[in-house]
Amino acid sequence: MSHRFTQTFLVVPARQGVGLTSITLGIVRALQRHGVEVRFAKPVAQDIGDTSVHFAREIFPVAVPEAIPLEDVAEQVASNQTNELMEEIVTLCMKAGDNASVLVVEGLHTDPAHQFTSHLNVDMARALKAEVVVVADANAPNATADLRLTISQYTNEGCKVAGAILNMAAEDYDPEELKRRLGKVPLWGMVHENPLLKAPRTLDVARHLDAEIILAGEMNTRRVTDTIITTRSAAAFIPRLRPGTLVIAAGDRDDIVMAVALAASRGIPLAGLLLTHNSTIAPELMDLAGPALNTGLPILRTKGDSYVIARQVSKIPVDVPCDDTERMNAVLDTVAEHLDITAITGSFHIPESTKLSPPAFRYQLIQKARAAHKRIVLPEGDEPRTVRAAAICAEKGIAHCVLLGKRDAIETVAASQGIALPTKNLEILDPDSIREQYVGPMVELRKSKGLTPQMAAAQLEDTVVLGTMMLAINEVDGLVSGAVHTTANTVRPALQLIKTAPGSSIVSSVFFMLMPDQVLAYADCAINPNPTAEELAQIAKQSADSAAAFGITPKVAMISYSTGSSGSGQDVEKVRAATEIAHTQFPDLVLDGPMQYDAASVYEVGKQKAPNSPVAGQATVFVFPDLNTGNTTYKAVQRSANVLSVGPMLQGLRKPVNDLSRGALVDDIVFTIALTAIQAASAPQN
Repeated sequence: MSHRFTQTFLVVPARQGVGLTSITLGIVRALQRHGVEVRFAKPVAQDIGDTSVHFAREIFPVAVPEAIPLEDVAEQVASNQTNELMEEIVTLCMKAGDNASVLVVEGLHTDPAHQFTSHLNVDMARALKAEVVVVADANAPNATADLRLTISQYTNEGCKVAGAILNMAAEDYDPEELKRRLGKVPLWGMVHENPLLKAPRTLDVARHLDAEIILAGEMNTRRVTDTIITTRSAAAFIPRLRPGTLVIAAGDRDDIVMAVALAASRGIPLAGLLLTHNSTIAPELMDLAGPALNTGLPILRTKGDSYVIARQVSKIPVDVPCDDTERMNAVLDTVAEHLDITAITGSFHIPESTKLSPPAFRYQLIQKARAAHKRIVLPEGDEPRTVRAAAICAEKGIAHCVLLGKRDAIETVAASQGIALPTKNLEILDPDSIREQYVGPMVELRKSKGLTPQMAAAQLEDTVVLGTMMLAINEVDGLVSGAVHTTANTVRPALQLIKTAPGSSIVSSVFFMLMPDQVLAYADCAINPNPTAEELAQIAKQSADSAAAFGITPKVAMISYSTGSSGSGQDVEKVRAATEIAHTQFPDLVLDGPMQYDAASVYEVGKQKAPNSPVAGQATVFVFPDLNTGNTTYKAVQRSANVLSVGPMLQGLRKPVNDLSRGALVDDIVFTIALTAIQAASAPQN
């Protein structure tokens, strides 16, 4: 077994209930985002920590060994077989950390029923030669004292403490004071408390109460952020009927049921209606309100009275259920964002790698977009997914988004989804109030085509054309469209008004394919049906530049059904000619072809078929000979291997315009906006 991880960190608690699993897995996420080859292990399974291995396997694309049951550990400790136990733990961790740069190990949770847990953590630190990371709960009466005491306990046992983390800290907690009190031990991070991360799903409420499910609706995805006990009239609580509200009421409160139905009919995603006293909604009322209630609203029924049930709801365990991967992902994102990666990586050496992992790609994508500070226009301004994506981008500082549409319509869409439109980094422009000012510039741009003011005004009725004109005259830095428009609707105005970039004779596309262990670029899979050899060479250069802009070391493979000189035929000759043109025009480009896909992607095959190639077996950019091959390959890989793809990103335009799939998810739109902002930052100024 090869074993080359350079550092092991053991994450331990300062006391019970510090959120050890969330912090440990959050460290893994933070390191993955930074491009570190990191693995995870939880050597001992505990009743209060046995979700660790499950979530690690679900969330991270790495193998995680099965933990040793606590009962077996307790038996070995009682039998004075600690040495044998440590050997088993070390073997498990070596297996987990095989071929990684860093191994993060979750220690044992403090457990009053098993007094050996704290000492066993010390034994593990010694046996694994691990550096210790101590986690404390800021809500504990003496959190800082807990940290200092635990640190001293490990140092007194000869263990090195690499850092400390304070979890669930208030926003006003002073990190500098904590650093001062920690002395030489670095503060790895201070994770602020976020009540939204504790919000259970309506499904969790039903399980906790053992409630009868009258109408399941969207109970698997809706979350409870507020609870209303309806003792007063409906008018008194209507202002609290917001997304995430769980309404607790008896079924005979017809006014309450009608108010809930009206809220649901307006698209407000309430967490649900919980009927108490084992009551039901009157059949006549259900007939009348049924269409409104049957819009995703969960309806539950239970026996207790409203106050008793409300107390029980407030006592739902805060631990993340095993089947709530969405919530755990949100928790890990929050932890990772609050960790100081500089302090963490200061504890070890990270070997250089040309591979960019998917978590690192996504993280760097957002960071680069934030640094770009670009203004992106969204012509489909009242489309619900677009509104949500714009709000996310504004809140996270990814881009300054400009929504084209009527303010009333956009605000209604936002309210129906429970979105508070940010006042910073988000702008709403009414097309009717600004359209006229673009008629003259558009006529000037298209005068060689005989465009008249009347024709320009008519074309500017299309918000995509309007947004493209804003881009053409430098009022915005990029455009994203396609959630409800076709690719042609998005690309045609760009070709007419933006035109190609200097040195580019073709517009092409690239997809970023998020493979399990690295990110690859595929081109062209969306635009050009049958490019010529000259155009293929251009696509290779564009794609290499795009890959480099997003942190991928470009090694370009010109894909064909033949490798090197082994095959012949018109199609392979085109790829061979494209390779020669690219070598001549772009001599610094690391490129080779023609090359079969397996020779380009698999090291052993590449060495056999093209032993002297600088690309074979290690390609990061794949240029396909035609649209048929490219589109088929990207979709086959995406669907068969369950690989996420980001794109298509358009290349070769003078200014960035990007097209969405009409089935795009909100996250897809967010990442496309980020891509566009980064493209704008690297585009030549003119």
